[in-house]
Amino acid sequence: MWRRWPRPWRRLLSSDAASTGDSPAPRRRRVAALWGNGDYGRLGMGALESRWLPTACPFFLRGGGVAGDDPPASLACGGAHTLFLTESGRVFAAGLNDFGQLGIGSSVTHTLEPVEVLGFDEKVVEVSAGNHHSCAVTADGKLFAWGRNSSGQLGLGKSAGKVVPTPRKVDCLADAIVKMVALGSEHSIATTEEGEVLSWGAAGAGRLGHGHKTNILGFSMTTSEYTPRLIKNLDGVKIKKIAAGMLHSACIDEKGTLFIFGQKTEKVGFGRSGDELRPTVVEEVPFSEEVACGGYHTCAVTDSGDLYSWGSNENGCLGLGGTDMVRSPEVLKSSLFKLPVSKVEIFTRGAGEVLTGHGDDVDYFEPMMVKFSNNAKAVHVSCGFNHTGSDKDSHSSTAQSDPWKLNKKADRVEGELTNICGHSK
Repeated sequence: MWRRWPRPWRRLLSSDAASTGDSPAPRRRRVAALWGNGDYGRLGMGALESRWLPTACPFFLRGGGVAGDDPPASLACGGAHTLFLTESGRVFAAGLNDFGQLGIGSSVTHTLEPVEVLGFDEKVVEVSAGNHHSCAVTADGKLFAWGRNSSGQLGLGKSAGKVVPTPRKVDCLADAIVKMVALGSEHSIATTEEGEVLSWGAAGAGRLGHGHKTNILGFSMTTSEYTPRLIKNLDGVKIKKIAAGMLHSACIDEKGTLFIFGQKTEKVGFGRSGDELRPTVVEEVPFSEEVACGGYHTCAVTDSGDLYSWGSNENGCLGLGGTDMVRSPEVLKSSLFKLPVSKVEIFTRGAGEVLTGHGDDVDYFEPMMVKFSNNAKAVHVSCGFNHTGSDKDSHSSTAQSDPWKLNKKADRVEGELTNICGHSK
């Protein structure tokens, strides 16, 4: 969860088929679909009701409205809030705001539908949401952060308040060009254009990868990092992908080597106990292309399209069948994956209730496809603690027509899942 999402819609838009005869050319329209718990308005639907099936956020369907003519490009699901990034580079937020994680000030505790987040000096190209904090990267590579700052997870220094309710530029990175940021529960990790990796926030369990603990009177203590700090163990390694979970982090270098570090490796992998205080290579997953961290589990995709998962398996979130903890990476073997994972529809697994988007409260121990309307194409997906969001490209003959039959069963469609992510458990 809580990681960047590339913007592949430019390529998808160029692939629209030409119309024939007198029929108007179908228009590809971007839609934000969400499902899961609706408490605090985290789904942005204008109400508190939970959604059992993927539902388009109506805020971005209103023509001529605040964002009706500026469709969502990507989104990020956090603890109980959601960030929406539009195609023009504007940011909107909905949900819980108890620590200022929406970035709209501290006068409201929550919002039921998206509200614009202001304060950026350039257009935003990516957003990331943690438990109670949020970040955005602008087109010129500057990082903005807001929300809870109890452990320095905003990277603003020790003088910053415990709550920062509006976006603030991370000034100590003024000379760096930030390319990617991932947020955990109380820590943050970022990579620069040069492939360097920095981390900050709560340092417990080695989640920052700096490899140190303080010993006071025989008790092992960890300290927080209040500003971004270079992970020296990765010096000279060019990192291209990063991810953050509750208490662990992961990254992939340009050669496809997967590194992981953080809490209790029996929770996050390796088949051995103890915290990994520094980045450690996961040799079982060679030539990795994508990585995502859930609360206490990890998933990775290789260049051949194999999907691996390991760690905590509560509610069957690993998709391997059953609920036993998996201590070393195992590849998912399912008849559903007839194509490499870079070319599939959206599949979910894990706790039922309203989280998986299948319309029931069954726990799924193996991946099950999430069905959308037959003209919708998945572009990316983001999972929060108790809700999920996806951006869809849909064909529509007119700008105002609804490209979906909302909350109704649909035929299987060809989609393109360009990112992976993890649920909170």
